Amino acid sequence: MVSTSVPARVLVVDDDPRDRQRLAEIINDLGYSAETAQDGEAALEKLTAAPFDVIISDLMMPRMDGFELLRTLFDRGDLTPAIVLTGAGIIEQSISIVHDLRAFWYLEKPARPTVLATLLERAIQHKSLVKETERLHRQLSQQGYLADLIGTSQAMREVFSLIQQIAPSSASVLITGESGTGKELVASAIHKLSPRAARPFVALNCAALPETLIESELFGHEKGAFTGAVGRRAGCFEQANQGTLFLDEIGDMPIAMQPRLLRALQESTIRRLGATSEISVDVRVLAATNKSLAELIQNKLFREDLYYRLNVFQIDLPPLRDRKDDILPLADAIIRDLNRKHDYRVTDIHPSALERLQEHSWPGNVRELKNVLERSLIVAREGTLLPAHLPRTFSSSATAHAAPEAHLPSNGNSVSMEVGRPLSEVEKAYIQLTLKSTSNNKKRAAQILGISLRTLHSRVTEFAAEDEMKREIAAG
Repeated sequence: MVSTSVPARVLVVDDDPRDRQRLAEIINDLGYSAETAQDGEAALEKLTAAPFDVIISDLMMPRMDGFELLRTLFDRGDLTPAIVLTGAGIIEQSISIVHDLRAFWYLEKPARPTVLATLLERAIQHKSLVKETERLHRQLSQQGYLADLIGTSQAMREVFSLIQQIAPSSASVLITGESGTGKELVASAIHKLSPRAARPFVALNCAALPETLIESELFGHEKGAFTGAVGRRAGCFEQANQGTLFLDEIGDMPIAMQPRLLRALQESTIRRLGATSEISVDVRVLAATNKSLAELIQNKLFREDLYYRLNVFQIDLPPLRDRKDDILPLADAIIRDLNRKHDYRVTDIHPSALERLQEHSWPGNVRELKNVLERSLIVAREGTLLPAHLPRTFSSSATAHAAPEAHLPSNGNSVSMEVGRPLSEVEKAYIQLTLKSTSNNKKRAAQILGISLRTLHSRVTEFAAEDEMKREIAAG
């Protein structure tokens, strides 16, 4: 039974009026909305007039039979899932259509309501998954992002292309790249674009677990298998059954554990700790590492056969310093998320602040960018993100080594802005001048500057910290 406000629409195509009516009644009783057509031509007319969520079609019909109907839909690119009705002696033909024309499934006559209910539910879920996949592909082509990955640079577009190529298969993928580049996001995107998207995505960080626990985490255990095992527990392989298992930091997996992982991948079976029998699992494995597995193999720290089993397909993520065109779209997305998270109102990034972000080498990659922006938004809270909001590590060398009390010259009522001065220094001098003109009345100064009192307090606190750091540098 479907619990949506608008029932899914099902088209029943059958030349036998009694079978057609019986199926329609069952479908309506299940909570769907059924319409009928007596043959393929009538079905095409209805499908042209309005979309349907599922098609249930007989094969042997006059005028246009089920074979021709499904082939026409296939050639049109119509992705509506179709359930083929089969009679005695044509089951093999039905299976062939399911394979060749990508029909969703076949259903033997007379249709049993319980079986029909299950197939309809799964077919509608399948259509939702196809729609989501199409939406993600549109995101990529129109807006420069795929699932939670963002990038307009050529390097990231190549990564997106590789993800799209490998996602529909069940092949293992090895995702490589420096720490903080977003390897788990790549794994998640592969899962979301795969036929397993409706099934679990389970992630395990191999570096975060002691060697004594990793086997239990992967394969589970029975009650009493070891001290503290007070009950049966399913491991990550079982939790990810029919879905995707992501093994992060695979290069840190203990060498003694690797043969068991290799066997699980080869045999698609696992055995819980303390169990006497094996369990079959259907799991796609994605792995990631920031280490050179080739070097680990040379040093006898990683099995070569496991490497080849995992590295059926490889995706290498570029570091952020090699794709600086992506800093602006990444920063915009991060700021939107931080605004929602902290209830801030930062609207944009000043060009000078963006320039400093793009000049940074980003050894921590996208993870470091997120940390820098979160710290900066705590200071800014609203309006435009300015260079003064960025951490001191983003100060230019000229600013960092200036005299302790360096400021722009003023005549008491105005600031003389010399070409080449950093914007943060101009801002500081102007705020200090405004405070001086109001006899340090911060509320009045904030009104003149057009910022909130809270933002002004943050600026003054940051200026004091910068001055203290400069004094320490000068004294040292």
